Amino acid sequence: MKPILTAFKTSPDRGRGLARDMPVRWALEEVGQPYDVRLVTFAEMKAPAHKALQPFGQIPTYEEDGLVLFESGAIVLHIAERHPGLLPAEPAARARAIAWMFAAVSTVQPPIVERERSLLLERDAPWFAARQPGLEQEVRRRLEDLSQRLGEAEWLDGAISAGDLMMVTVLRRPAGANLLADYPNLAAYVARAEARPAFQRAFADQLAVFEAASKG
Repeated sequence: MKPILTAFKTSPDRGRGLARDMPVRWALEEVGQPYDVRLVTFAEMKAPAHKALQPFGQIPTYEEDGLVLFESGAIVLHIAERHPGLLPAEPAARARAIAWMFAAVSTVQPPIVERERSLLLERDAPWFAARQPGLEQEVRRRLEDLSQRLGEAEWLDGAISAGDLMMVTVLRRPAGANLLADYPNLAAYVARAEARPAFQRAFADQLAVFEAASKG
């Protein structure tokens, strides 16, 4: 039985591959695992049936042979552990790849999401202009550290891993991506990942959902 992934029926990212199902789609494509998608509306996401799968009423969820998972990072890790290609076989390298997954979602992502939230929701607030330099500085600190660590390497630690999938997903978020021009090695890192056939297939599939919803 193919795993089933839930995704937005009408994505608020307008097909840019920023929704949380994107890294899961990408991981499945990287390991060559076919999957099905169940599309959900915003109302359906908050309904009891979906919240039984995802207690916070979000996407994605992942169902396979009685297993139900939520949180994109946890799903990507599960896929990487079940299929070769996204985690090294050598134990220490495997542990480092998993550490990079946590670094992406726990260290690099929070200031990017906070800045993004402010740009989207707080523009009319009296403190908006005064708050922006501090928010940008926090994002730049993370990007600077990451840039120095990556250096001229192709990927974060040897071959591409689930750590890179999660990190690139975070860096593609608008509030981080619009600063990448100041970190050429990070911009090249993201472009290298986006050029991968597996990423291209995943991106095309989620874009097709948005385009179909727009026409319908």
